[in-house]
This record gives sequence, C-alpha cells and structure tokens, in this order.
Amino acid sequence: MWNNVIIGLEIMGKGMAGIFVAILVIMLAVQILAKVTAGQKKEE
Repeated sequence: MWNNVIIGLEIMGKGMAGIFVAILVIMLAVQILAKVTAGQKKEE
C-alpha cells in the first residue's frame, strides 16, 4: 500500500515541476516580447 502512495507522490511531484517550468517559460517569453515591442507603441 505504501509503495503505491510513494509512486503517486513521485508522479504528482513530476507533474507539479512540469507546471512550474511551463509557467516560468511563459513568464520569460512575455517579458522578452514586452521588451522587444516596447518601442513600437502606436500613438493615437
């Protein structure tokens, strides 16, 4: 029984780590795009 719990925790940890890495990648992409497009604002 405890073996299944350990396996489940390992899988859950990998999933949470994957989500964390994906969020970091998205945050970096947004910051890079914001810096690249900062000088291209439209004046209305």
